[in-house]
Amino acid sequence: MATKSIVFIILITLSRVCCGQSGFEKYFEDKSLRIDYMMAGDFDSQAVFFKDIKEEPFWGGSTSNLVDRFGYGNYCFELYDLKSGELIYSKGFNSLFQEWQSTAEAKEIKKAFYQVNVMPYPKNSVRFVLKSRKWDGNREKIWEYTIDPTNYFITEEKPQAIPFTKIMGEGDPATSVDIAFIAEGYTAKEMDKFKADAKRVAGYLLDVPPFDRYADRFNIYAIESVSEESGTDIPGENIYRNTVVNTTFYTFDVDRYLTTFDIKSLHDISANVPYDQIFVLINTDKYGGGGFYNYYSSCSADNALSYEVSSHEFGHGFAGLADEYYSSEVAYDGYYNLEVEPWEPNITTLVHFHEKWENMLSDTVPVPTPRSKKYEGKIGVFEGGGYSAKGIYSPAQDCKMKSNRMKHFCHVCEKAVEEVIRFTIGE
Repeated sequence: MATKSIVFIILITLSRVCCGQSGFEKYFEDKSLRIDYMMAGDFDSQAVFFKDIKEEPFWGGSTSNLVDRFGYGNYCFELYDLKSGELIYSKGFNSLFQEWQSTAEAKEIKKAFYQVNVMPYPKNSVRFVLKSRKWDGNREKIWEYTIDPTNYFITEEKPQAIPFTKIMGEGDPATSVDIAFIAEGYTAKEMDKFKADAKRVAGYLLDVPPFDRYADRFNIYAIESVSEESGTDIPGENIYRNTVVNTTFYTFDVDRYLTTFDIKSLHDISANVPYDQIFVLINTDKYGGGGFYNYYSSCSADNALSYEVSSHEFGHGFAGLADEYYSSEVAYDGYYNLEVEPWEPNITTLVHFHEKWENMLSDTVPVPTPRSKKYEGKIGVFEGGGYSAKGIYSPAQDCKMKSNRMKHFCHVCEKAVEEVIRFTIGE
């Protein structure tokens, strides 16, 4: 009986894998389609303006898990087969535009932000549907575009060739997590330093559970994008550097927030390799970084806290984890609607807590849970998180997503990260 059960499970697994592969082979070619557009508006408006559509040589994503199962992200895009109407691909993501909308500046002026979405290259005509999450938590369509893959206006230019080194991993991109590390603020003479830095910081990421348990399923590429000058912009100190992807501290006037708005350059450079995630490694020892779900992650290469910051930001970029701190300086005003359950897996407003980590709580842990010594190290429901001291709750008194004191994720964050890893590698 046991042998029959094992055989049955194997057959079911193989069936699922084959169905996923046949779905990919039915609808897609083994390369990427990229759509570039502008997202513009202010604190209560947004509009989308088409820029470009192009073919890229590699597809780094899964060939079996094609439709998003998490529902994460303030945005998502969906690809529908035009003839059958079937949803054949979808992906959630975040954007700097949405963050900017919650700043004071967005109430004074309108701005435009460059956006890029990458998907497997369709064999037949498809509808690309872009959706945005509204204040009530629901998503609504904000743009639609029909794509004919035979259209001769789809650019087929090869990406500018940039040297790269595969510093870790031997796996098939379809069954691996592929990370493109981009050199930022490294001159031509500093490329040996960049490769060493990329290997070190990738090691930081893969040292943290649950990444350590899946380290052999990661492919890490170090792309040697050369900057004219070393370092990065620090506007608050009147320091400006000519760098390849134009990173800057003081994003939204927060001194430690180290990002880039140059999304076009990020993707132009990354197109040299198959990738799931982009990680911008910045040649500075000043504390800082940023992370945006399925958009990119970034951090300083040489700060004393780069170990802590790199995996914190990658927690945002890769797994959609929320910040659990509630007393640090941020640029946002009313970032979360307290009457709606946030989509991030590691914070809750208790509106639909049963969808979060309720089943991981011990019967002896009260809800909400006091921030007291008695519950240190326990999974609970602690008030404070998501930049708010009241009305938002997090699963641990401290976690990598809350402070740099913690080397590891709490159990709730770790579980959420592992689920995304398994989805990305096709399990």
